[in-house]
Amino acid sequence: MAALPDLITVEQFRQMPEDGRAYELHHGEVVSVSQPKAKHYNMQEHLVGLLRAKLPGSWRVGMEFPYRPVAEFDLRVADVAVVSQTRSRAIDPEDNLRGAPELVIEVKSPSNTPRQLRELASLCLANGGVEFWVVDLEQVAVTVIHQDGTSSHLAGEQSISLTRFGADVLRVAEIFG
Repeated sequence: MAALPDLITVEQFRQMPEDGRAYELHHGEVVSVSQPKAKHYNMQEHLVGLLRAKLPGSWRVGMEFPYRPVAEFDLRVADVAVVSQTRSRAIDPEDNLRGAPELVIEVKSPSNTPRQLRELASLCLANGGVEFWVVDLEQVAVTVIHQDGTSSHLAGEQSISLTRFGADVLRVAEIFG
């Protein structure tokens, strides 16, 4: 039987030497992550702009937003995140957000498996998240996973409710327009 890998903490992870690649810490294990292609990055920027225009000033919208859903053994980066200004102002400048952002948006990449996305949604929603969105560039659709575990698959002229964030709606067509 193979030995289990040693778990490392966020502090140990931060002390690792830089090698030019991007990494995250998942459940105490170092995971290499790919850099986004232009269409992925452009969608992230577009989502940030849409949400900043729609949400009131009590929310911070960010791209490539680092957070620690499980404080000691996880350091992730959301493609797009929405965090209350109260929580954002409380972040230690030498650390990252503790817990998950209230809204995490992942732009689906070819490397994402459905299982990975479900696990990430579950992790976020169990640790401070209110909603988790998967933006699928191939299907031109958005899946919204709610805190209670229910989900909605939206496309075309359908709208995503933003009432949990103090706004009205965001039409899926605006995302892909």
